Amino acid sequence: MEHTLLNNGIKIPMLGLGTYRLGKTDEEVYRAMRTALDAGYRHIDTAAMYRNEAPIGKAIRESGIPREEIFVTTKLWGDDVVKRAIPQAFSKSMQLLDIGYIDLYLVHWPVKGHLLSTWREMEKIYASGEAKAIGVSNHLQHHLEEILNEAAVPPAVDQVEMHPYVVLDDLVGFCAENGIICEAWSPLGSNKVPLLREQVLLEIGERHGKSPAQVVLRWNLQRGVIAIPKSSSKERQQANLDIFDFELSPEEMQLIRSLDRNYRTGIHPDEMTF
Repeated sequence: MEHTLLNNGIKIPMLGLGTYRLGKTDEEVYRAMRTALDAGYRHIDTAAMYRNEAPIGKAIRESGIPREEIFVTTKLWGDDVVKRAIPQAFSKSMQLLDIGYIDLYLVHWPVKGHLLSTWREMEKIYASGEAKAIGVSNHLQHHLEEILNEAAVPPAVDQVEMHPYVVLDDLVGFCAENGIICEAWSPLGSNKVPLLREQVLLEIGERHGKSPAQVVLRWNLQRGVIAIPKSSSKERQQANLDIFDFELSPEEMQLIRSLDRNYRTGIHPDEMTF
């Protein structure tokens, strides 16, 4: 597993497990989590909105793996921002996870008119020590600029939809210049789009003895972007981990980048409402 450092010195694994719709029941989520932890995942990404923090916390507690070896992210939902219930939302996530502390707490979506007030509450949570790092998700450059202009503690992370159909070079560059690590949710696209059937990915994968999915995950990592793929399948979980034994050439990186069409499978951050 490769790691990088957040802007406050915290070490974070470059590959995580996404858990949105990881299972239909708490038991399915628990089993998928145990499989992932047994396979070697040490970075788990959840959110209040996913409604699975409890089984995720249980899987971590019962895994036998020391808590400090597992990096856990959860997120603040926009409804709690609007209701001005941020401390209560964080406390609920802490209670449901029941793992002592949260490694990274993210603002799930930008809520218009609440960016700065939300960030001030996030800074208070960080100061408490119960969240070891704070950041944002689905924030564009203009959102980040507004926060950075006033922040006492800059965001450590911005997690956004990112894959070869939406490469977001400008955002990645802006974040790098400001000490913010980018994370990619939906790094493999989705079933809505044929990304993993692209000929260029098939050909690059054949050269390296890797699948198109492994090629795309490696592409993210070599851009300095943390990838958060989701899978409940033991085989796919393992395959997604097997990306640290090869390297893409600069030419291959550019070929993959050329697939960009600025196409999101999810909602545009400026169009999200609460």
